[in-house]
Amino acid sequence: MSKQVIRLLQLYPKDMNIYGDNGNMLVLQRRLEWYGYEVICLAYNPGDTFPHDVDIIVGGGGQDSGQDRIVDDLQVIAPTLRALADSGTPMLVVCGLYQLFGHFFKTKSGETLQGIGILDVETYGESERLIGNIIVDSKQFGDLIGYENHSGQTFLGEHAVPLGVVRLGAGNNTADIYEGARYKNVIGTYLHGSVLPKNPELADFFIRKAVVKKYSEMSDDLIDDHFADLARKAALKRPR
Repeated sequence: MSKQVIRLLQLYPKDMNIYGDNGNMLVLQRRLEWYGYEVICLAYNPGDTFPHDVDIIVGGGGQDSGQDRIVDDLQVIAPTLRALADSGTPMLVVCGLYQLFGHFFKTKSGETLQGIGILDVETYGESERLIGNIIVDSKQFGDLIGYENHSGQTFLGEHAVPLGVVRLGAGNNTADIYEGARYKNVIGTYLHGSVLPKNPELADFFIRKAVVKKYSEMSDDLIDDHFADLARKAALKRPR
Protein backbone atom coordinates (compact mmCIF):
# COMPACT_ATOMS: atom_id res chain seq x y z
CA MET A 1 0.00 0.00 0.00
CA SER A 2 1.50 3.33 -1.06
CA LYS A 3 1.98 6.07 1.51
CA GLN A 4 -0.18 9.15 1.60
CA VAL A 5 1.62 12.13 0.07
CA ILE A 6 1.94 15.68 1.40
CA ARG A 7 3.39 18.37 -0.87
CA LEU A 8 5.38 21.20 0.73
CA LEU A 9 6.06 24.42 -1.18
CA GLN A 10 8.69 27.00 -0.27
CA LEU A 11 8.04 30.45 -1.72
CA TYR A 12 11.02 32.34 -3.17
CA PRO A 13 13.86 30.42 -1.49
CA LYS A 14 16.45 32.20 -3.67
CA ASP A 15 15.50 35.67 -2.42
CA MET A 16 13.61 35.15 0.85
CA ASN A 17 15.72 32.85 2.98
CA ILE A 18 18.25 34.90 4.94
CA TYR A 19 17.24 33.79 8.44
CA GLY A 20 17.55 30.03 8.10
CA ASP A 21 14.01 29.65 6.84
CA ASN A 22 14.97 26.38 5.14
CA GLY A 23 14.85 24.96 8.66
CA ASN A 24 11.07 25.34 8.69
CA MET A 25 10.79 23.24 5.55
CA LEU A 26 13.14 20.63 6.97
CA VAL A 27 11.17 20.31 10.21
CA LEU A 28 7.88 19.88 8.36
CA GLN A 29 9.45 17.30 6.07
CA ARG A 30 11.01 15.26 8.87
CA ARG A 31 7.97 15.32 11.15
CA LEU A 32 5.68 14.31 8.30
CA GLU A 33 8.02 11.41 7.52
CA TRP A 34 8.04 10.39 11.19
CA TYR A 35 4.24 10.39 11.10
CA GLY A 36 4.43 8.02 8.14
CA TYR A 37 3.73 10.27 5.16
CA GLU A 38 5.61 10.59 1.90
CA VAL A 39 6.80 14.17 1.41
CA ILE A 40 7.43 16.03 -1.83
CA CYS A 41 9.35 19.30 -1.39
CA LEU A 42 8.82 21.98 -4.02
CA ALA A 43 10.22 25.48 -4.58
CA TYR A 44 8.72 28.48 -6.32
CA ASN A 45 10.86 31.39 -7.57
CA PRO A 46 9.96 34.37 -9.80
CA GLY A 47 8.84 33.24 -13.24
CA ASP A 48 8.21 29.63 -12.27
CA THR A 49 4.94 27.84 -12.92
CA PHE A 50 3.01 27.63 -9.68
CA PRO A 51 2.63 23.93 -8.79
CA HIS A 52 -0.73 22.23 -8.43
CA ASP A 53 -1.96 20.30 -5.41
CA VAL A 54 0.07 22.12 -2.74
CA ASP A 55 -0.67 21.13 0.86
CA ILE A 56 1.55 23.44 2.97
CA ILE A 57 3.22 26.71 1.95
CA VAL A 58 6.24 28.21 3.71
CA GLY A 59 7.86 31.58 3.00
CA GLY A 60 10.74 33.36 4.68
CA GLY A 61 12.45 36.66 5.24
CA GLY A 62 14.65 38.74 3.01
CA GLN A 63 16.32 42.10 2.71
CA ASP A 64 14.45 45.01 1.10
CA SER A 65 16.27 44.21 -2.15
CA GLY A 66 14.90 40.67 -2.04
CA GLN A 67 11.39 41.96 -1.53
CA ASP A 68 11.88 44.28 -4.52
CA ARG A 69 12.81 41.29 -6.68
CA ILE A 70 9.76 39.21 -5.79
CA VAL A 71 7.01 41.77 -5.24
CA ASP A 72 5.79 41.93 -8.86
CA ASP A 73 5.80 38.16 -9.24
CA LEU A 74 3.93 37.83 -5.94
CA GLN A 75 1.11 39.90 -7.43
CA VAL A 76 0.93 37.45 -10.34
CA ILE A 77 0.35 34.45 -8.06
CA ALA A 78 -1.74 36.42 -5.54
CA PRO A 79 -5.13 35.12 -6.79
CA THR A 80 -3.90 31.54 -6.41
CA LEU A 81 -2.55 32.19 -2.92
CA ARG A 82 -5.75 33.93 -1.84
CA ALA A 83 -7.85 31.02 -3.09
CA LEU A 84 -5.64 28.54 -1.24
CA ALA A 85 -5.80 30.61 1.95
CA ASP A 86 -9.58 30.88 1.72
CA SER A 87 -9.84 27.12 1.28
CA GLY A 88 -7.88 26.47 4.48
CA THR A 89 -4.45 25.60 3.10
CA PRO A 90 -1.94 26.09 5.93
CA MET A 91 0.77 28.68 5.31
CA LEU A 92 3.66 30.00 7.40
CA VAL A 93 5.13 33.33 6.27
CA VAL A 94 8.01 34.90 8.18
CA CYS A 95 9.30 38.48 8.30
CA GLY A 96 9.56 39.80 4.72
CA LEU A 97 6.82 37.58 3.32
CA TYR A 98 4.71 38.22 6.43
CA GLN A 99 4.88 41.90 5.48
CA LEU A 100 3.98 41.27 1.83
CA PHE A 101 1.07 39.01 2.78
CA GLY A 102 -0.41 42.17 4.29
CA HIS A 103 -1.71 45.24 2.48
CA PHE A 104 1.62 47.00 1.93
CA PHE A 105 5.14 47.63 3.20
CA LYS A 106 6.18 51.29 3.14
CA THR A 107 9.99 51.41 3.30
CA LYS A 108 12.10 53.98 5.14
CA SER A 109 12.83 55.67 1.80
CA GLY A 110 9.11 56.15 1.15
CA GLU A 111 8.67 53.40 -1.46
CA THR A 112 5.48 51.39 -1.09
CA LEU A 113 5.62 47.69 -1.88
CA GLN A 114 2.12 46.44 -2.56
CA GLY A 115 1.09 43.35 -0.62
CA ILE A 116 -1.52 40.75 -1.45
CA GLY A 117 -3.89 41.37 1.45
CA ILE A 118 -4.30 37.86 2.82
CA LEU A 119 -3.46 39.23 6.26
CA ASP A 120 -5.12 42.43 7.48
CA VAL A 121 -1.86 44.16 8.40
CA GLU A 122 0.27 47.04 7.14
CA THR A 123 3.99 47.60 7.68
CA TYR A 124 6.18 50.72 7.90
CA GLY A 125 9.96 50.76 7.72
CA GLU A 126 11.64 52.48 10.67
CA SER A 127 15.22 53.37 11.62
CA GLU A 128 15.20 51.25 14.77
CA ARG A 129 15.83 47.54 14.41
CA LEU A 130 14.03 45.22 16.79
CA ILE A 131 16.56 42.52 17.58
CA GLY A 132 16.82 39.79 20.16
CA ASN A 133 15.27 36.71 21.72
CA ILE A 134 11.49 36.77 21.86
CA ILE A 135 8.85 34.80 23.75
CA VAL A 136 5.20 35.00 22.77
CA ASP A 137 2.23 33.76 24.80
CA SER A 138 -0.22 32.08 22.44
CA LYS A 139 -3.60 30.81 23.60
CA GLN A 140 -3.39 27.88 21.17
CA PHE A 141 0.31 27.04 21.20
CA GLY A 142 1.52 28.12 24.64
CA ASP A 143 5.00 29.67 24.76
CA LEU A 144 6.38 30.38 21.29
CA ILE A 145 10.14 30.91 21.23
CA GLY A 146 12.11 32.70 18.55
CA TYR A 147 14.54 35.41 17.55
CA GLU A 148 13.49 38.65 15.88
CA ASN A 149 15.51 40.98 13.65
CA HIS A 150 13.42 43.49 11.71
CA SER A 151 13.13 47.23 11.11
CA GLY A 152 9.65 47.01 9.61
CA GLN A 153 6.91 47.61 12.15
CA THR A 154 3.63 45.85 11.44
CA PHE A 155 0.22 46.97 12.66
CA LEU A 156 -2.91 44.83 12.82
CA GLY A 157 -6.14 45.87 11.13
CA GLU A 158 -9.54 45.36 12.72
CA HIS A 159 -9.95 41.94 11.09
CA ALA A 160 -6.51 40.64 12.02
CA VAL A 161 -6.05 38.11 14.82
CA PRO A 162 -2.63 38.21 16.53
CA LEU A 163 -0.58 35.06 16.88
CA GLY A 164 0.01 35.94 20.51
CA VAL A 165 1.05 38.47 23.14
CA VAL A 166 4.71 39.35 23.65
CA ARG A 167 6.23 38.42 27.01
CA LEU A 168 9.86 39.10 26.07
CA GLY A 169 10.88 41.21 23.09
CA ALA A 170 9.11 43.63 20.75
CA GLY A 171 6.94 41.64 18.35
CA ASN A 172 5.06 43.38 15.56
CA ASN A 173 6.03 46.90 16.64
CA THR A 174 7.02 49.16 19.52
CA ALA A 175 3.49 50.50 20.06
CA ASP A 176 1.49 47.44 21.20
CA ILE A 177 1.96 44.01 22.76
CA TYR A 178 1.12 41.72 19.84
CA GLU A 179 3.17 39.42 17.64
CA GLY A 180 2.19 37.96 14.31
CA ALA A 181 -1.16 37.74 12.57
CA ARG A 182 -3.54 34.96 11.51
CA TYR A 183 -6.16 34.33 8.88
CA LYS A 184 -7.76 30.87 8.88
CA ASN A 185 -4.73 28.54 8.67
CA VAL A 186 -2.30 31.27 7.53
CA ILE A 187 0.16 32.51 10.14
CA GLY A 188 2.50 35.45 9.67
CA THR A 189 5.25 36.10 12.22
CA TYR A 190 8.59 37.77 12.93
CA LEU A 191 9.85 34.69 14.79
CA HIS A 192 13.08 33.49 13.23
CA GLY A 193 15.42 30.93 14.55
CA SER A 194 14.08 28.95 12.50
CA VAL A 195 10.78 29.06 14.35
CA LEU A 196 9.48 25.51 13.83
CA PRO A 197 12.44 23.56 15.31
CA LYS A 198 11.92 25.51 18.55
CA ASN A 199 8.15 25.08 18.49
CA PRO A 200 7.13 21.55 17.46
CA GLU A 201 3.52 22.11 18.50
CA LEU A 202 3.30 24.92 15.96
CA ALA A 203 4.84 22.66 13.31
CA ASP A 204 2.24 20.00 14.04
CA PHE A 205 -0.52 22.59 13.64
CA PHE A 206 0.42 23.02 9.96
CA ILE A 207 0.85 19.28 9.50
CA ARG A 208 -2.48 18.34 11.04
CA LYS A 209 -4.39 21.01 9.13
CA ALA A 210 -2.85 19.84 5.83
CA VAL A 211 -3.36 16.12 6.44
CA VAL A 212 -6.96 16.45 7.65
CA LYS A 213 -7.80 18.79 4.76
CA LYS A 214 -6.46 16.29 2.23
CA TYR A 215 -7.26 12.92 3.81
CA SER A 216 -10.04 13.79 6.31
CA GLU A 217 -8.19 12.31 9.28
CA MET A 218 -4.76 11.94 10.82
CA SER A 219 -3.41 9.26 13.13
CA ASP A 220 -2.85 10.06 16.79
CA ASP A 221 0.73 8.74 16.76
CA LEU A 222 3.08 10.83 18.90
CA ILE A 223 6.63 11.98 18.19
CA ASP A 224 9.18 11.89 21.01
CA ASP A 225 10.02 15.58 21.48
CA HIS A 226 12.08 15.05 24.63
CA PHE A 227 15.19 16.80 23.35
CA ALA A 228 13.18 19.60 21.77
CA ASP A 229 11.46 20.13 25.12
CA LEU A 230 14.82 20.35 26.89
CA ALA A 231 16.05 22.88 24.34
CA ARG A 232 12.88 24.92 24.83
CA LYS A 233 13.38 24.98 28.61
CA ALA A 234 16.89 26.33 28.11
CA ALA A 235 15.74 28.89 25.54
CA LEU A 236 13.00 30.18 27.85
CA LYS A 237 15.69 31.19 30.37
CA ARG A 238 17.75 33.22 27.92
CA PRO A 239 17.76 37.03 28.23
CA ARG A 240 16.53 39.36 25.52
